[in-house]
Amino acid sequence: MKEIVPSPPPIVRNDAVEIQSLFQRHVVPSYGRLDLVLSHGSGSQLWDVTGKRYLDFGGGVAVCALGHSPAAITETMIEQSTKLIHCSNYYYHAPQGRLAAALTGLIGPGKCFFCNSGAEANEGLFKLARKFGHDEGRFEIITALNSFHGRTLGAVAATGQDKIKKGFEPAMPGFRHVPFNDLAAARAAITPATAAILIEGIQGESGVTPATAEYLLGLRALCDEKKLLLLMDSVQCGHFRTGRFQSFQRILAGVPGGENFLPDGISMAKSLGGGFPMGAFWVRAPYADLLSAGTHGSTFGGTPLGCAIALKVLSVIHEEKLDRNAYEVGEFLKQGLRDLIARFPLYLREVRGLGLMIGLELRDDHPAWSGAGKSAALRLTELLQAAGMLVIPTGTRIIRFLPALNLRRDEAEEGLRILENVLAALPA
Repeated sequence: MKEIVPSPPPIVRNDAVEIQSLFQRHVVPSYGRLDLVLSHGSGSQLWDVTGKRYLDFGGGVAVCALGHSPAAITETMIEQSTKLIHCSNYYYHAPQGRLAAALTGLIGPGKCFFCNSGAEANEGLFKLARKFGHDEGRFEIITALNSFHGRTLGAVAATGQDKIKKGFEPAMPGFRHVPFNDLAAARAAITPATAAILIEGIQGESGVTPATAEYLLGLRALCDEKKLLLLMDSVQCGHFRTGRFQSFQRILAGVPGGENFLPDGISMAKSLGGGFPMGAFWVRAPYADLLSAGTHGSTFGGTPLGCAIALKVLSVIHEEKLDRNAYEVGEFLKQGLRDLIARFPLYLREVRGLGLMIGLELRDDHPAWSGAGKSAALRLTELLQAAGMLVIPTGTRIIRFLPALNLRRDEAEEGLRILENVLAALPA
């Protein structure tokens, strides 16, 4: 029999729904994911599975130093993978030695240990502090309120945010928390059991708050006086994000005495591998041999592949002067955001940060943010996403801009236009 009405076409598969369903069925729900399924990226641009383009101002939370899918990393991965991907740390190989030399050259005399993440790097610093103070019975580390140091039990205990600790009590002992940028509070917290002080150069997860120059110099003098280690978590604020290799180098630029400042240990990760998972910590020369053979290790720490990639990231940053780009484009962005604060004072409160680590604080009491049962930061993040721009919310009223270090001026202008259009569409 002849078919009068043709059969309907098969239903087009909804890739987004299918992928989200896989996550819901098989992935531990430990993240508050946004409603977005990504497909691919290039530079500071991303596309979802429907083909929609986004301007990425989140940068994988300060990870994608060279943007998405940079040819330099792809070529290095291919080249190194034809030689040696992994070998045990029982053996020597050139990329790890060369990377350690490059990092110490950017910081100061000392040595590096390689691992896989920022939390691992901070765990290494905890062990360094305990080894340092062990013979005198010292083990406590003073950290700052509103800090963030990772998700392991040790890093959770070190973190100065109650919401991070909730549900994982009792906390691992050995950490005391004091207000950030408060030198007197740090001095008052020192006990006979104190071995070290650990801070971030810029507190990122709690809203992008830089340390002051006076605080950094004061902590160095205090640690020297009390024979404590001064440790710095530069997982998010390091690797040229502020326009200098380390945030303390930017904060102390031109400050009398700042040229001689050096902590005793620094944790690194995120941008170190430009998207390839990698962490490290650097230890100043007098203490660089405290963690002797058998006291610390990491199976996948410092692989030939990872180290080759990290070396390439450093090379591209140097060749393309991305430190300067982060400084200049960051200043342009901050001024653009200040202009928007002046135009939209009902919604925006303050901008802060250095280089391409910028926090925008919102006025969360405006009715424009209410009604959806979501924080102001999450609501604006969703509105920007719908408009084609990705940012990172933190807390209830702050969004972070952590784009690639090679973000172009025209891309920064585009981001400011998108934000302006979203704010202009909000109810007065």
